[in-house]
Amino acid sequence: MDALLGTGPRRARGCLGAAGPRSSGRAARTPAAPWARFSAWLECVCVVTFDLELGQALELVYPNDFRLTDKEKSSICYLSFPDSHSGCLGDTQFSFRMRQCGGQRSPWHADDRHYNSRAPVALQREPAHYFGYVYFRQVKDRSVKRGYFQKSLVLVSRLPFVRLFQALLSLIAPEYFDKLAPCLEAVCSEIDQWPAPAPGQTLNLPVMGVVVQVRIPSRVDKSESSPPKQCDQENLLPAPMVLASVHELDLFRCFRPVLTHVQTLWELVLLGEPLLVLAPSPDVSSEMVLALTSCLQPLRFCCDFRPYFTIHDSEFKEFTTRTQAPPNVVLGVTNPFFIKTLQHWPHILRVGEPKMSGDLPKQVKLKKPSRLKTLDTKPGLYTAYTAHLHRDKALLKRLLKGVQKKRPSDVQSALLRRHLLELTQSFIIPLVRHGAEFPHAGSPTPNQTPPQIRPFSQDDFLRSLEHAGPQLTCILKGDWLGLYRRFFKSPHFDGWYRQRHKEMALKLEALHLEAICEANIETWMKDKSEVEVVDLVLKLREKLVRAQGHQLPVKEATLQRAQLYIETVIGSLPKDLQAVLCPP
Repeated sequence: MDALLGTGPRRARGCLGAAGPRSSGRAARTPAAPWARFSAWLECVCVVTFDLELGQALELVYPNDFRLTDKEKSSICYLSFPDSHSGCLGDTQFSFRMRQCGGQRSPWHADDRHYNSRAPVALQREPAHYFGYVYFRQVKDRSVKRGYFQKSLVLVSRLPFVRLFQALLSLIAPEYFDKLAPCLEAVCSEIDQWPAPAPGQTLNLPVMGVVVQVRIPSRVDKSESSPPKQCDQENLLPAPMVLASVHELDLFRCFRPVLTHVQTLWELVLLGEPLLVLAPSPDVSSEMVLALTSCLQPLRFCCDFRPYFTIHDSEFKEFTTRTQAPPNVVLGVTNPFFIKTLQHWPHILRVGEPKMSGDLPKQVKLKKPSRLKTLDTKPGLYTAYTAHLHRDKALLKRLLKGVQKKRPSDVQSALLRRHLLELTQSFIIPLVRHGAEFPHAGSPTPNQTPPQIRPFSQDDFLRSLEHAGPQLTCILKGDWLGLYRRFFKSPHFDGWYRQRHKEMALKLEALHLEAICEANIETWMKDKSEVEVVDLVLKLREKLVRAQGHQLPVKEATLQRAQLYIETVIGSLPKDLQAVLCPP
């Protein structure tokens, strides 16, 4: 094996980019630069192997100008291999999520802001974390000293497209393990020809003789998920491999052993409670964590989550300390050592090996934390939490009937996903309705700053629930009031309110810009000092820049009027001020 974990990843075999080395991440590039299209989808591709002297080691990184810090390289190495307790033989796919070292970096990709403004909140690019999508192979090999071939191919991205990247790995990895570097170089070159992910569009993505057809969801899509419309099929030979979704997992398969507790788990996730998921393997762990974090859609999941986490992680001490309350994180692990280390966590979900027989598997039981044993802990949800809402028995009956009738898993998943979506919407609609009217005084005028938004009143909201609560859209009974009171203390209320406040502030600012453009600017300027006029020009320019950057929801005609107003106002000023405001 060539260069391993050194001060920087070794240069990949084959010429894959020629930029000079950097301390971390990738420099900003124009769309015409090498690997610009590749980087719209992936940050890099890594190969992790097992070395007798070093253990897990980073063998290759593509493109070779992508620089990872030593801490990031170490995290990728440990997170790309199942731990010794998993005993994964053959091929295994799973995913992880790791923090970028040094916190958030300026995104290099010019379309980040544009993409995020059109994508659903759950599918926006991560600003401070990487996703790792892993294809791990462990097979007997007499030519290797330890008797086993052990290697992982890892796609590193800031996009949460788990289903797309798993499908991509299933095409690439088996071929790569046979042919190694030349195959990987060709695949990276093909990805570098892909169009950028565009919300609302169906894309054809050619790779290794297969065309993968996907639709990137848009923020304006209806809530129900829909498969991509097959387009231009007559021009595609062979016929494309159509993915129904870039991100949705088989929710029913993930939740099969915990169906009786789905509502309790939904409440725990909604409230941002610390939750440890102990699974027998990284694939079960990562899928369960991703399934749990998807329960809140269309609400943004605002807490931390780690689909697969090991004791070697640089944040191990941060997550396991007993000197402060457990962090708001959903943590997926496979090492039973975590049961002992995280006994103080309030909620621990232990799941066993998945059983895909025709019958519904034995459901995990709700158990008190005091029954948690450090060794040989049986599957169960260990928590003292009591759900606020009553269990939806009708849903369980429909799902059980589907199992008995051998209903396809994707149909079962659609039922379950729709139930969770409607539950979340019923919970959020009263909050949205309560703040739907703009709580500001008067209409915006040109000579005023946009009015301030009144703070959200929790007491007023709770009083409104009696006549405008979730009971209008949801048949479930229970202590909705108590659930809202706990929700107000959670990271998800803070995240929801910040996003809502931002949207309302932008809308008010857009209304303010329209008010300026609709006013008679010459009449307004008559009794204004030069300082006030210059101030208006500067503010108008600032709003214009923001609006042109798709940050303000205004029409093109309004932007044109604003530009005309700026020119009119500047033309009314003395020549010396005109020269300052419009330098040659």
